[in-house]
Amino acid sequence: MTWIKPSSRWMAHRCGWATKPGQERALAVEVTRAGFAWALEHACLSHFEPDVHGTREVWAEQKRTSPVRVQWDPERDLLHRPLDHRSTQAGLGGEAVERYVGEWTTSLTDATGTMREIAALVAAGDLDAAEAALPQETPYPLPDHIARRLGATA
Repeated sequence: MTWIKPSSRWMAHRCGWATKPGQERALAVEVTRAGFAWALEHACLSHFEPDVHGTREVWAEQKRTSPVRVQWDPERDLLHRPLDHRSTQAGLGGEAVERYVGEWTTSLTDATGTMREIAALVAAGDLDAAEAALPQETPYPLPDHIARRLGATA
C-alpha cells in the first residue's frame, strides 16, 4: 500500500519536518479531484467501527473488496500537538495504486526545503511566520453517503 496524506501538518508530524531517518524527503503530490473522489468512493475504514459497520463480518467484506483504506488521525498544530479535529489518510492498494500513478497524479514537488524552513521558524518561535508558510488547505466536502461509510462526523 501507498498512502495519501492530504494534511501538510500531519505529514510534518509524521516525518519530523523531513528530518526523521528514512524520511528526509517530503514530496507534495498533486492529484486530480476526480481521482481523490474515486479513492474515497471506493474506500473502507482501516479498522472496525460498530456504528459504521454493524458487524465485523460486514467490515471484513468491505476491507476485502475495497482497494482503499481510510484512517482518521488527530490533526496537528505546528508543535505537533494533537488538535480537536482529525485529518484523513488514504491507503491505496491494487487498482487504486495503478490509477494513482497512471491517471491521478498531475505533479510532484520536492517540499523538503519548505518543510525544513517552516521547522526553523517553529524552532525560532516565529509561529506566525511558520503558519503563513504552510500550504493553504481547506476541508474536503464529503458527500453524506461517503462520510457515513468512512465514519466522518458532520
